[in-house]
Amino acid sequence: MIQAGFHSYSVKIVDKTFTADKDVFYPQTAVVSFYNIQGQMLFAEDYGHLPTDQIYDLIEKSELVDLDYCYVKNFSFTAYRRTHILQKKDTVKLKSLSARHAFFDSEYTIDFSHLEIEPLDIDFSGCCFASGELTFASTNFGNGSVDFSYAIFRGVVTDFSNSIFGSGEVIFKNAFFSESLKNFQYTDFGEGSISFVNTDFGDGEVSFLNTHFNEGDVSFKVARFGNGKIDFHFSKFSGGDISFERTNFGTGEVDFKTVEFGKGKVNFNRAIFGAGDITFEASAADGRITFKKTAFGNGNLSFDLAEYENTELNLEKATFGECDISFFKGKYASVKLKGCHINHYVDIRVQKCPVVDLSDTIIRDIIDFKPFECEVDIDILDISAMRLLGLIYIDWHRNNVHKLITAQKHTTYAEKAEQFRVLKESFREIGQYNDEDHSYVWFKRFEAKSEFAEIKQNYIWKRLYELPVHRFKKLVFDYAGLYATDPFRVMLSMVVAYVMFSLIYVVVMVTDTGGVVSGLGEEHALLGVVGRGFYHSGITFLTIGYGDFYPMGAVRWLSNVEGFVGVFLMSYFTVAFVRKILR
Repeated sequence: MIQAGFHSYSVKIVDKTFTADKDVFYPQTAVVSFYNIQGQMLFAEDYGHLPTDQIYDLIEKSELVDLDYCYVKNFSFTAYRRTHILQKKDTVKLKSLSARHAFFDSEYTIDFSHLEIEPLDIDFSGCCFASGELTFASTNFGNGSVDFSYAIFRGVVTDFSNSIFGSGEVIFKNAFFSESLKNFQYTDFGEGSISFVNTDFGDGEVSFLNTHFNEGDVSFKVARFGNGKIDFHFSKFSGGDISFERTNFGTGEVDFKTVEFGKGKVNFNRAIFGAGDITFEASAADGRITFKKTAFGNGNLSFDLAEYENTELNLEKATFGECDISFFKGKYASVKLKGCHINHYVDIRVQKCPVVDLSDTIIRDIIDFKPFECEVDIDILDISAMRLLGLIYIDWHRNNVHKLITAQKHTTYAEKAEQFRVLKESFREIGQYNDEDHSYVWFKRFEAKSEFAEIKQNYIWKRLYELPVHRFKKLVFDYAGLYATDPFRVMLSMVVAYVMFSLIYVVVMVTDTGGVVSGLGEEHALLGVVGRGFYHSGITFLTIGYGDFYPMGAVRWLSNVEGFVGVFLMSYFTVAFVRKILR
């Protein structure tokens, strides 16, 4: 088998019988010498030599065309049609075709176009198309397997456009393409599996535009693309699994726009993308798409308008260069960016996505959830263990942030508290102070729930004093004033406390266990029990202390308590009010 890395070659035909496999004999031998760029010979290979007109005779007689280990010069079915008075695009039928380890040489075009081959296996494995353009355009390969494994394509154009494969396996494993256009546009790969495993596509454009891959598995595993556009635009996959695992996509643009991935699993794990833009815009899938540990370069990544309603899109632990990422108006079953390091803007203004997982990510720029043009429909947002060095643009009410966090079933109270804290810090930086207050309240609430969960795990003697303290904190800090975020809630708490103490005073006086006595004469004593209770409560709560009435009995101790509560709540109100105003 020849090496793909040669720069040039020379051919010498000698009158020496060459024996190929299967006891096939050629009357002449072609000695092909291969050279490097400096003109030094690397190696030489012997091939059998069969003149082109003799090959045409085999075709005309409908005999088996066996070119294994054969050197073929200027082979062209266009020339065959011309000599047999056929139209340029008339179909030529072949009984069989094999060219294992053959060497095709041409100054013009190596032409296998518009063929129809009987349903037998077709073997071009190890074949070298050394020069000139190569075309299999509009060729029907039948239902046998088609093997181009280890083939070398050195022409300026390799054209399989509009070709049709059947139910057999199609193999380009370990094939090598030079710096050229690789054209698979409108190719129908049939129902068999397709393998481009470890294929080197070289520099130049690679086009699978409008290609149909049907039900078979498709593998580009460990394939290598060079400097040129990779175009899968409008391609259609069906039920088979698709693998681009560890594929190197080179430095060019990668276009999967409006591709239908079908129901199979799509695997881009550990793939490498270069500096070109990557688009999956308006693509559709019903399986699962994974980009685990994929390395993205500096080209922008777009999943805009993607139709993945039944598809999990998993980019776990992927790394991103200086690229923007967009999921704008897409529909997804879930989007997972867990453990990623993201340096630039991320647009997650999705049209529908029940679960967005950003846990354990490092964010250095903006993540955008704020609705624009349409509502953002997300049920659960997981940002636990996120290191936020940038900002999160999200709206507390329109994005229903409370539900996004509290609906999580797999996170602890402490993790939920931390997520609200991260949002609180982001809201403060953006200037969304009301949203900051909402986040702060729920941060403190889940922090308290976490502490309470720990208390319940303690020994019973510890719980006896820790539980009352926990309940007291909840009453004072949460219920009374929402952790100093709502001055009106504090004012309401003040009114409730005032009325409560007033009624207690009335009950105490009615039961004759204490009283509120006038210190200024009989006319003041005419004030009824209810009036004295509410009046005394007011001057005590507000720490006015006129001295016209004074407490007796149990009311004295209650007045001390009310005076403290009044001072505390007034201070609490001042803090909450000033906090609101100064921001």
